[in-house]
Amino acid sequence: MGCTKEYWGLEFSPEEIATCKTKRGLLSLELELSRACNLRCTYCYASSGVALADELSLSEITSVIDQAAALGAKKIIIIGGGEPLLYPHLLTVIDYIRSLHLEVDLFTNATLIDQLMAESLYQREVAISMKMNSRREAVQDALAAKSGTFQAIARAFQALRTAGYPDERHTLGIETIICKQNYGELPDLWRWARQQNIIPYFEVLTSQGRALKHTDLEVAPADLKKLFEQLAEIDLKEFGHSWSPRPPLAGSHCARHEYSCTVTATGDIQPCPGVSISTGNIRAHPLAEILRTSSVIQDLRNIRQTIKGQCGRCEHGDSCYGCRGNAFQVTGDHLAADPSCWLD
Repeated sequence: MGCTKEYWGLEFSPEEIATCKTKRGLLSLELELSRACNLRCTYCYASSGVALADELSLSEITSVIDQAAALGAKKIIIIGGGEPLLYPHLLTVIDYIRSLHLEVDLFTNATLIDQLMAESLYQREVAISMKMNSRREAVQDALAAKSGTFQAIARAFQALRTAGYPDERHTLGIETIICKQNYGELPDLWRWARQQNIIPYFEVLTSQGRALKHTDLEVAPADLKKLFEQLAEIDLKEFGHSWSPRPPLAGSHCARHEYSCTVTATGDIQPCPGVSISTGNIRAHPLAEILRTSSVIQDLRNIRQTIKGQCGRCEHGDSCYGCRGNAFQVTGDHLAADPSCWLD
């Protein structure tokens, strides 16, 4: 059981973030390898499925990793713009990252993880976040738009547990989109994850990609508030974690724009997957130059001074700035107040 202090689980200290901003560097980099995916999730921000024609080569990927390391990055986060396990050079990329003594986080739908892959990831000390939107087969398969997804995730989970996940050096998390279809079971899923020493990443849906065609997914702010408050009560009473309920992440908050950026599968540099504004492309300009010259990046690096509206006046503004992706997708302004937030 954790202590009863304000619990956020931030990746980096305030001092590290402040130094990173001063140097216009990085602490982490989010990296898409491909848009190829074996699922067609109804909420997918990237509408993934088929690899794009002009995706980065392996040498271009290692080059941007080198550039991130030179800018001070301590971690490379391989994100699921597509499914990373479909990328043929995944372990080569991971080995390259580890050769630079950087940490690796892998976000995966988990359906392709067998025992050999689970052991390979464990040996490389890769932190894993796997999709798990429901512990009900029909709901999980419907959200993934593919029959058999639930069973594939269950097999992957068992393979990861057999390999040794989770332990002190090998974190395991579940990434869960909050939607109407799973809303009622989320308190039990949260409790189950905590009991298994699994990190629950419960995230508010952003209005982009396939989610635009599936409006039945949306949960009203009032219902989000109710859920977050219930999860906070569970965490406090059962697990000793104290945190203030507010979007976009239950039990945590997003600070990535102060120290990170996203490289898409075609080399565009974005503030994050949700703020889908290209600020440059690594094929045309070095990463350091893009970070230094982009007004969008700099606005977000100084978000606590540049943010607008209700978020700019919020009493939690020293530790929270809502979801920039949701603000951008709904309003077209990456500095606007987060419309999913229920706080006045």
